[in-house]
Amino acid sequence: MPQKKSRKIRKALVTGGAKGYGLGITQALVQAGYQVWITGRDTKALNRAASKLGATAIQADVTSTADWDRVFAVIDQAPGKFEVLVNNAGAGIHIAPAVEQSDADMDLALAVNLNGALYGCRRAAPRIVMAGGGTIVNISSVCARQAWAGWSTYSAAKAGLEQFAKCLYLEHREQGLRVTSLAPSWGATEFGAAAKLDKQAAAVRKKSIQPAELGKIVADICALPSHLFVQEMVLWPSIQPVEPL
Repeated sequence: MPQKKSRKIRKALVTGGAKGYGLGITQALVQAGYQVWITGRDTKALNRAASKLGATAIQADVTSTADWDRVFAVIDQAPGKFEVLVNNAGAGIHIAPAVEQSDADMDLALAVNLNGALYGCRRAAPRIVMAGGGTIVNISSVCARQAWAGWSTYSAAKAGLEQFAKCLYLEHREQGLRVTSLAPSWGATEFGAAAKLDKQAAAVRKKSIQPAELGKIVADICALPSHLFVQEMVLWPSIQPVEPL
């Protein structure tokens, strides 16, 4: 009787994977057959999400290079090939006119929304190349392309992330690494409350982008044939009026 082929173990990492979009992304990747690790700072939320979805939780802060090294050391010890990184972690920090933000606010916004993702990409890229190819999805924002008063620093961070993604792709295009910028707008997540936009978010929550919807898009991007990749995607909920500069 012929022996059954062993199932290929594909490894994935989702930052900010315990809440909001990250939760939906994690669920979709688990359902697609990936062994998924999730990171974040909230240990209780991480453990709750990991138990519910069948993922593995690692408490870590994306702004810490030491934490990034620790996370990948754990993932490297597990069997399988590392094929997917989703840089989902992000924060509004202080949504206000630039002159009302402190230097510390600006530093933290750049650290969470830009530098943290760059640290992850630098470590994930060689592992994905070694695996024979895979995908990095950076969760950007429509703020990278549109302009709203009060969103200057956050927008600058996301715009920088999108430009970095283009360059990283070109550096590894012939080695099978695909890098996608996925830019959603209003979502049914905790971001609105964290950015002190609770009232606006509550009014449109039901018709905003749902975590499961974004998760399916990420999983579909990762499932594309190896010779195809999505450079960038902008996702709007139709309920949102778009009248920026």
